[in-house]
Amino acid sequence: MRKSCLETDLFLPNLMLFSLLLFFLFNGNPVIGQHPDPESGAGTICVASCQFPISADIQENATWIINQMTEAHELDADIVHFPECALSGYPGVDLKTLEGFNWLDLRNYTDTIMVLAQKLEIWVVLGSIHELGEGFKPMNSLYVINPSGEIIDRYDKRFCTNGDLNFFSAGDHFVVFDINGIKCGLLICYDVRFPELYREYRKLEADIIFQSFYNARQKPGGIHPKIMPVSAQTRAATNHFYMSLTNSSAPSSWPCYFITPDGLVQQKLEPDKAGILISTVDLAEKYYDASRHFRQNAMDGKLSSSDVPDHERYLQRKGL
Repeated sequence: MRKSCLETDLFLPNLMLFSLLLFFLFNGNPVIGQHPDPESGAGTICVASCQFPISADIQENATWIINQMTEAHELDADIVHFPECALSGYPGVDLKTLEGFNWLDLRNYTDTIMVLAQKLEIWVVLGSIHELGEGFKPMNSLYVINPSGEIIDRYDKRFCTNGDLNFFSAGDHFVVFDINGIKCGLLICYDVRFPELYREYRKLEADIIFQSFYNARQKPGGIHPKIMPVSAQTRAATNHFYMSLTNSSAPSSWPCYFITPDGLVQQKLEPDKAGILISTVDLAEKYYDASRHFRQNAMDGKLSSSDVPDHERYLQRKGL
């Protein structure tokens, strides 16, 4: 049995323990499930959406990640989802420059996290930066690490902000992977502004989107805590999939959210405080889906719910 939805507050462990660390209601009116056909391989997964105060210190970030992975494993999570640039720190905010960045440390700690994923037999969505080579800006990435400790794919942020482009190259691909018959997709932060990306994931039959953000260390009263979660709620409802949203808990920020396919917030963490949000995806659960009857037509370019009247009074729009 899965443990009930809960929030776990985590505290930074003593760095001396670092080497020892190597080694989850309510929803809208139920109407329709993710898959109309219950025999379509529907399954369940337990999701651990994590937040902690990301910084420029790779070792400190890694300690948080390892600690939260271990805690998520104890809470029976199948997959641990971390924020944008969780391991590396975020260029332009945590890191003022990438000159002199310690790529060797980043690789070594990534290897450590992969080893731990294998030991815990858990999936990990890890936010980091991916080095390309001299003369090329790196990628703002999410690594998909499987329970065998292997990177099976990497999502690179497609829509980088103007500020991001000072540090990063933009990606051009979608990532879809399967856990227990549940199709998962990935997006990063500013991608939320582009509904086209979510439509493509709907075409790819995604059941859940893991979207990692970094909207922290902002001036108090900023707009992002108001608009980012509601934007994601709209994306979830119009496309009928779950969404896990993660963010840095460094002040000032907004917290992890878990959104159901009807666009409702199932639960969220407290802002500016480290923690883990444990949630369940169950494709047998039914959720309200207002767009169901006409979504495919709309995606195919038919932007009306029926054929229009073949009548001259319909065609005449400049009079009674």
